[in-house]
Amino acid sequence: HVPMYLFLGSLAFVDAWLSSSVTPKMLISFLAKSMIISVSECKIQFFSFGISGTTECFLLATMAYDRYVAICKPLLYPVIMTNGLCIRLLVLSFIGGFLHALIHEGILFRLTFCNSNIIHHFYCDIIPLLKISCTDPSINFLMLFILSGSIQVFTILTVLVSYTFVLFTILKKKSAKDIRKAFSTCGAHLLSVSLYYGPLLFMYMRPASPQADDQDMVESLFYTVIIPFLNPIIYSLRNKQVIDSLTKALKGNV
Repeated sequence: HVPMYLFLGSLAFVDAWLSSSVTPKMLISFLAKSMIISVSECKIQFFSFGISGTTECFLLATMAYDRYVAICKPLLYPVIMTNGLCIRLLVLSFIGGFLHALIHEGILFRLTFCNSNIIHHFYCDIIPLLKISCTDPSINFLMLFILSGSIQVFTILTVLVSYTFVLFTILKKKSAKDIRKAFSTCGAHLLSVSLYYGPLLFMYMRPASPQADDQDMVESLFYTVIIPFLNPIIYSLRNKQVIDSLTKALKGNV
């Protein structure tokens, strides 16, 4: 179980990082009724958000591979998913997140912002920043399409391929107990992946329009605040002691 807990701990850390990159400034702005943020603060916020968001993509893909090995090759699991491999996968996930954010942050410095200084968003995300640039942001949009698109395609394909093999393995099982155990092992991760990639794909792959901008704001709130809050709850429900305690509490209130 060590690899699983390493990945869950890292996911919890990245979720907290993702939320804390955005939520504190957002709450201060709402309470103070002042939506002002300096350009340097905006770029720092985007950099922090970019690292955590991309790292989470890689972590979810890594966890899908971990579930594939656990379900499809259970006897070889301790041999394949060694502590060394898990740590290397985690380090690569964070390095990938850092480099992706660093590239976008670097080419962001070539832009100037001289006319409109109003961002139609709750926080400093890359697309709203590019929309108010005085400099031609074509290169930035191209890099965003290539890099972010490649990362999303790679991580989503990893998840889909892993769970395709998992599904075929589950369908071969004849014991109802084994099937329930397999679904309980993968269910929490599948739900987290669906919640994470759903808003992400809608935000970055929908054609631009005024209505889409408003929808992006709502979806970004779900993506940066609600999902990091839900993930610990989703994974806690895999724990039998948590479920038993919750059942007793609910029965006591009835």
